[in-house]
Amino acid sequence: MNEQRKAILDMLAAGTITVDEAERLLAAIEPGEPAPSTPGRPKGKAKYLRLVVEYVENGEPGRVNIRTPIALLRAGVRLSALVPAQALEKANAEMAKSGVPFDLTQLKPDELEEFVNHLDEVIVDIDSSDAQVRIFSE
Repeated sequence: MNEQRKAILDMLAAGTITVDEAERLLAAIEPGEPAPSTPGRPKGKAKYLRLVVEYVENGEPGRVNIRTPIALLRAGVRLSALVPAQALEKANAEMAKSGVPFDLTQLKPDELEEFVNHLDEVIVDIDSSDAQVRIFSE
């Protein structure tokens, strides 16, 4: 058994990852094996954007689960068109100071729709082996 496979199975045994996550990781390191299909959202228009953060703090597992209606995101993007350019520039500067290099002037409703329509499950690596962030639509 190779080291990566053993590490994944050890994380599964320790409860650090779920069975589904272990399957995806194993499929990713074993070429030629098809990745298991994740139970994505039903076909149709997404209604929610979900952000799930699973972490371990002081040896205890924790979870943050945020479910935001897509309609709220759409409304926010449309309302951003009403915000004066000077305010957007100040907001961009403050976000950049905080390490979030995001340009609010580039938010467009049609781009949000395209993003949501193509968003399946994404696993984002962060700077901790004790945490995982998943973003998906449903």
